[in-house]
Order: sequence, then C-alpha cells, then structure tokens
Amino acid sequence: MSRLTDLIAQAKAKDAALGQELEREFKALSSRRAFGLNFERHRPESVELPGRPVRKGDKVRILPPRGETKKGDQRLWKVLSLSGRGAERKAQVELLGADEPETQEVAVADLIVVAEFRDYIYPGLVSTGKVERGGEKPFHTVINGENFHALEALTFTHRGAIDAIYIDPPYNSGATDWKYNNDYVESDDLYRHSKWLAMMERRLLIAKELLRPEDSVLIVSIDEKEYLRLGLLLEQVFPEAQIEMITSVISAKGVARFGQFSRVEEFIFFVRVGTSTVQLGEQNMLDESRSATAQIGKRIDWLGLRRREPTAKRGARPNQFYPIFVSIETGHIESIGEPISDDVDRLSIRAPRGTFAVWPLRPNGAEGLWGITPETAKRYLKDGYIRARSYKPELEQVAIHYLPSGTVSAIQDGRIDVVGRDPDGAVQAIHRERKGVIPKRVWNMASHNAENGGSLILSKLLPDRRFPFPKSLYAVEDSLRFFVGDKSKATILDFFSGSGTAAHAVMRLNKQDGGCRKSISITNNEVAADEQAALRNSGLRPGDTEWEKLGICDYITKPRIAAAITGETPEGEPIKGDYKFTDEFPMAEGFEENAEFFTLTYETPVAVNHNRAFARIAPLLWMRAGCEGRRIDKEPKDGWDVADTYGLLINLDRASSFCAAIAAQSAIRIAYIVTDDERRFQSITRELPGGVEPVRLYEAYLTNFRFLIGR
Repeated sequence: MSRLTDLIAQAKAKDAALGQELEREFKALSSRRAFGLNFERHRPESVELPGRPVRKGDKVRILPPRGETKKGDQRLWKVLSLSGRGAERKAQVELLGADEPETQEVAVADLIVVAEFRDYIYPGLVSTGKVERGGEKPFHTVINGENFHALEALTFTHRGAIDAIYIDPPYNSGATDWKYNNDYVESDDLYRHSKWLAMMERRLLIAKELLRPEDSVLIVSIDEKEYLRLGLLLEQVFPEAQIEMITSVISAKGVARFGQFSRVEEFIFFVRVGTSTVQLGEQNMLDESRSATAQIGKRIDWLGLRRREPTAKRGARPNQFYPIFVSIETGHIESIGEPISDDVDRLSIRAPRGTFAVWPLRPNGAEGLWGITPETAKRYLKDGYIRARSYKPELEQVAIHYLPSGTVSAIQDGRIDVVGRDPDGAVQAIHRERKGVIPKRVWNMASHNAENGGSLILSKLLPDRRFPFPKSLYAVEDSLRFFVGDKSKATILDFFSGSGTAAHAVMRLNKQDGGCRKSISITNNEVAADEQAALRNSGLRPGDTEWEKLGICDYITKPRIAAAITGETPEGEPIKGDYKFTDEFPMAEGFEENAEFFTLTYETPVAVNHNRAFARIAPLLWMRAGCEGRRIDKEPKDGWDVADTYGLLINLDRASSFCAAIAAQSAIRIAYIVTDDERRFQSITRELPGGVEPVRLYEAYLTNFRFLIGR
C-alpha cells in the first residue's frame, strides 16, 4: 500500500488532475471491507427523461430515426444553444468526453434529456389525476419517475418518517428483465450480479434515511438468484438492525426445471430498525392449525416447569436446581426451597414437616433443571402463577405447572381476565382478546399463491391487461400487518411499485380496523422490453402519447389503484368477484380511500429560488405536511395562506396575520416561510405556536438537494 501511495504522489507531481483521480479511486478501494460483500460500484446509472423539455446546458442523447429498432447513439451530448420555434426548433450540441471537440445541429424533437446518477436534481411533482372516496382521510400517492430520484425527493418530505418500506425489486433472474444504465442487463453479462448490487445499494442507502430510526421495518422480497448477496448487502447497509429471512411458498405446484429441484418458494427479508418487533399473528403461517380468533374466551395454557431440552442438565444453569415442597395432605405447593450447589446430594435436603420435596427429575431419573429461578418461583407462588397437579400420594409425585412470562404480562395489563382461583390459589383465567400466535419462518399459506392472490385478482381489476408476476395481495398484506397492524396512521413506502400491490394491501388493512394508513408508491413508466420493438416498428418513441400510455405506471399501476378504490374497472364496469381472506366482501364495494397520481419533474435551482417553480414544489410541501386536506397550489394573493395541515407565508409584512391564523388551527404541523433573511425568519418563528415546525423556503429545499445523498 505504501508503494501505491508513493506512485500516486509521483503522478500528482506530473499531472495534478490525474493524481487526484487516482487518489480518489485508491481511497475508494482501500475503504472496502476485507471481509463480507465486495462488488464493483459500476459507473453511475443514467436515466432518460422523455417529455422533459430540452434546456440549454442539458445532457442529451440523440434518438434513432423513427421506425428503427436498433439501439441509438448512446453517447452523451451537451446542449450549447437552442434556436427556432415549434417543430423547427434546433439545438447546437457538443459531444461530452471526446478527445477532439465535436459539435452538430440536431432537431430538438430528436433529443432526449438524460440525468446521470452523479447529477444534482431539484425535484417537483405534477398532478396527473386523483380519486377521492375517503372524505378527510389522507391521500395515498403514486409517483411516476425514476425511483432513485423520487427517493431523493422524499428526503425532503419524509426523512425519518416512514414506518415501513415494502419492495419487490427486479429479481435478476437471467432474462432481460431489469434495466441498468438505460439498457436491459443480459443474462450473459459477467457483471450482472455486481450491477444489480450497485443499483440496490444506492437505493437502500436513501431508504435508510427515510425509515423512522426509533421503530420501522424494511421488507424485501427476492428469489434464489440474489438472496445470498442481498442478505450480505442488507447487513452492511443496516449494521444495527435485526435481520430475519423467511421462506414463503408462492406456488405449491412448483416450477419444473429439468435436473433441478422444482422451485415453489421466494424469500422475504425483514430488516427491523430500532425497537421494531414482529407482532403476534392470526396464524402461525406454516399451517392453519392455530387460529388466534379461536383463543378468545379460552382458558389459559399452563406449561410444565421442568426444562425439556437435552442440555437442561443439573449444573448447566446456576440456581435452577432446587426443591419445591408440596403438602403431603393436599398435594398443593407449600413453599419454594433454595438452590443447591453441584456438590450437594439432593437426598440430604430435609423437607419441612408435613411436606415432601419435588425435584426437576427427567423421566430416566437424571437430574435436570426448573424453567425459572427460585426467586421467580416464590413470586409466582404468591400470585397464583405456579401450581402442583396430578397428585399421587402413594408415590409422593406431582406435576409442577407454571405460566410463562408472556401470559403473566397479559394478566397484569388486562389482556387476560382472572375469573377465579383454585383451592391452592392458582389463577383461573381466560383470554380477553385474540391471543395471537408467533409466526414461523416458513410460510405456507394458500392465500399467498402468486396466481390466485396476484394474477387472478389483477385480472379482475384490469380485464385484458397483463402484468408479469404480480405479488399475492394477501401475502403483502400479511407481511405489513406484522409491523403496522397496530399503527393506524403508519406511512408505507414501495419504491419498486410495479402493479401497486402494496398500496392495495394498505387500503385493505385500513378497511379492517378503520385506520388512516397512507402509502407512497414509486414506479416508472417503462414499457416492457418485448413490446418496445413493436412500438418502434410503428414509428413511436419514448415520450409519444401512444408509447407512454402503455408504460407500467399509466397502463397498470394508476388504473389498478383507481379500480381498487372505486370498485370499477377502467371501462366503468363493476369489478366481478370477492375478496376472500381475513374478510370477505365484493370487490365492487371498493374502499373509502383517496389517492393522487403525480409525475416527477426536474427543476432548476434558479427557478426554485425565484419562486417560479411554486406550482411544482407545492405537492412536496403538502406531502411533507401529511398528504391531508387542501393543498396550496398557487401563490396566495394575500401574501399568505393556511390549509388544513400547513401554512405558507410569502409576504413577510403579513407575518402577524399569518401567525394568528396558524394559532387558530390546532391541526397545523408546518409553517413554510419564504425568505432569504435568516434574522426575519427567526423572528417570525418565535411568534409561531409550539409544536408547529418552521421551514424556511426555499433554503431548506435547495440545501436538501445540494447533497449527493447515497452516492
């Protein structure tokens, strides 16, 4: 390493720029882990932005002539100047990274703007429609845009505020099924695994910034092609989290592969952040033999006190080999003895008068251990949580039972009712609520079948429209329920949204308990690879109306969410069929929910700072305030306005009226104040009610996006 350092120093002396580049690469390599997951961080991704107006200074690609199916010019050009109007508009462009200057004049209609991974972005949103059936409930939002850039937009609106992220990323299965650097990754690409990891790492680093640090979860569904690498990546990105992987059967009939085992499963990683825990479920997920509902009104279960595992031998745990003294007359526990050390013969211990000693002996007579310490046993005896049963006087034998700590806690906090006591003082209790069961790590639920719970449901919502491999609606619902079932106002994000299953599942959870959970779905409007050739043969290109209407967001995601809410297909017909899961009702009933659809835009910092992009920044201000109620879409004529959950002040001379209006509404969360004057901003902040977050526009917005998050 020292030799490399010397060589870099020599290079810097001869060519400072080259030396600095080498030094940066050296530091990047030397900072990698010696153990664990190592992979290439490939050249920055790039994304084409069809429909984005071409501006001076933009990076662009030159599109192939209409009707051609072969790949166009992949080089990047910079727009030097623009001239003309309408269809005659021309651009003077210069090739980027060329050894020799190369310029040409190109029709603007033949250019497409490109955003690279390393570029700063200043996002905005344009509404493309909404569905309103939920009254005052918050809105679910769907964002059409490159998901890395959309995630960056959420760092302004939802940093540290997401309760759960559910993603179903591209599986890298070997087909041309996912894009990297604007091109489908081929199955024979030697770097397909590291390209996939590079793509995932960048997005997971931003996702980490969005998750609520004190209590949240990331859920990732994956198949066997990348699950090992994904597990290591998750450990490196979330070193403090608790990570578990479950196996989920998605098709019992399996996928037959000659010479291999038939695949029936997928895997789901659960990354628990902060104090996040898995909640008890309705069923154990492996089978339906234990239903939580069936526990209501049932008596509690007592467990045998002697530990039964093979390693539970005397001496393995200090203080857990001790006598329990039982009355000879009644067979009830009289007292708890003290633990004895390993060198003391148990037969040397004398029982108090009128009692006999019971020890944790195994069926073969070997000495074992009790399941709790004598201190806990004494406390349980006093409270009625330990007992002796099946008394055989002639053998002086009894079975010792106790209540596990979870049951004791449930009694103490009222979830289990004590309805009486036995003659020896042991409690008689019944379950007051669903007891719930601990879910297992192998899920084998018929409702999780990808065909019945995924493709079939989607075909009812969107007849004659097909989407490859949609997730089972009920599988996603179950995954989320374990973490947000008790959080009625949770925010759930899916940034590989696909067909919109996660948003649909959140709506179902809300219907079941009257919750106000809201979802954020991010997807692009990519047209499937096998459809692109036909569209190009027809003379269409990305950005054309006929092309874009077949993209995943416009053709599947938005219509699916709208259909789920309204109960009607895109053609206006009532949806046929019923939901059949934890509840059963006609799909045509829909949901009392609201949803709004947006397209991501790319703004310039100059336009933002001079208040010329307000209409496109406005949805972000509304989202940060909770996606509820009225949105301030235009600059207020009076210099200020107050909506349901936030206020906006543009004219600082009207600050007194603004602050008074804020104080009059208890639901206001954020006050946006447009000013470059830090002193006046602080002065107005002091006049705001406590609990209202002051945000300085546009400084807070611009500063947020000046950082290259996750890059």
